[in-house]
Amino acid sequence: MARDGRNGGGHPWGKRSRTVGKGLGARVAGFLQDWSLPRQFAGQDVQSTAARSSASERLRPRLEQADRVGTSVCPFCAVGCGQLIYAKNGRPIHVEGDPRSPVNAGTLCPKGAGTLGMLLSPERITKVLYRAPRSRDWEVRPLDWAMERIAQLTRQARDETFAETLPDGRIVNHTVGIGSLGGATMDNEENYLIKKLFGGGLGMLNIENQARI
Repeated sequence: MARDGRNGGGHPWGKRSRTVGKGLGARVAGFLQDWSLPRQFAGQDVQSTAARSSASERLRPRLEQADRVGTSVCPFCAVGCGQLIYAKNGRPIHVEGDPRSPVNAGTLCPKGAGTLGMLLSPERITKVLYRAPRSRDWEVRPLDWAMERIAQLTRQARDETFAETLPDGRIVNHTVGIGSLGGATMDNEENYLIKKLFGGGLGMLNIENQARI
């Protein structure tokens, strides 16, 4: 004979309904206990104890896991904000502003605050990649090889295009075969040295900075 489950008389759904009801009541009671509004009405401090919950008390800052803290400078612009890099097992886990820096006094803009994502991005290139002329493939090369290659090509282009005088006899000692385009992350001191080396040393006329474009 079929059993009527409306009053839970032995039907498995009746037992489940009581279990669900008990669980729902526990969840509601837990929500009211964690909800900050009743505690605020009870007189607890809004800025301290009333804002706590069982979930927030279980949360811990990532920097507690760090076994090493280093200093760095934000790479995104020429302001030069100081940063603290927290690492665990040699891998960065947290980045925040350095309060000792006179530039940013511990603060970071949205770009600087996103430095950790840049450091850990799988798209970040960490090796020298070289593509030979007319080739479709990139090759991994040592950094020393790349620096030497750049120096050789710079010297070659300068020697081939260097002009000591103009047709009318005026002394110029310059080259228009190579140029320099700086980036917004360069500070005043770096740009000063670039101007001295590239302009006064190599004779470049085309020296510009991305921050001016």
